[in-house]
Amino acid sequence: MTSAATPVPAQRAPELAGQTVILIGGSAGIGLETARRSRAEGADVILTGRNPDRLKQAALDVGAQRTAAFDANDAASLKTFFRDLPGPIDHVLVTAGGPSYGPLLGMDSEQVRLAISDHVVQALEVARNAAGKMRPGGTLLLMGGTGGRRIGHGLGIASAATAALPPFTAALALELAPVRVNLIAAGFVDTPLSASLLGDQLEERRNELRATLPIGRVVGPADVAALAVHIMSNTALTGATYDIDGGQQFVF
Repeated sequence: MTSAATPVPAQRAPELAGQTVILIGGSAGIGLETARRSRAEGADVILTGRNPDRLKQAALDVGAQRTAAFDANDAASLKTFFRDLPGPIDHVLVTAGGPSYGPLLGMDSEQVRLAISDHVVQALEVARNAAGKMRPGGTLLLMGGTGGRRIGHGLGIASAATAALPPFTAALALELAPVRVNLIAAGFVDTPLSASLLGDQLEERRNELRATLPIGRVVGPADVAALAVHIMSNTALTGATYDIDGGQQFVF
């Protein structure tokens, strides 16, 4: 009597093999973790950031194809960066920048204008300059948040800025097709930026989230990176907003 042979599981092909991923704001946090995840899925990665030293270390960490140090809010630098790329690209994730908080009446008109338009203008400049380099079916991935969806003291203009991003993403997806455009809306993510903003209150915030979030733990950069790579690889996804906050918007 002979025993049946044990089936050998088929090896999964890397989801981003042969593709190029650009991380705008890729020297730390979500951008860097997405670069690491993209590399694990077979992609070449290009990192940008403002700090040359941190960028160099990040590139060594993930084996980046190349880097470019510049401010992503500088339209001329963005244009030069994309113009000088040696070949076609597939995906761009924009994590540079962050929300603005504070009382509305304490802001002048220019601060309000910047807070509402900052992410939209930056995304438009990236889209305008990247479009000619991107392969059909690639994706422009933007970052937003879920925390600003509720109106509350201390949020100020952040709620209006948060509300603008989903319809902007959908409209841009129609204009940029067949390149896809999607938005990741995160809650608190345990990144170096979060640590710098919270200072000695960081551990208190972590403990609060562990005790209250439905998932029972804090969302980390690797969680967001996994979602980002899935959106890159699934070519049916465009014009949509994907929440990743561990249920934070439902309990706070």
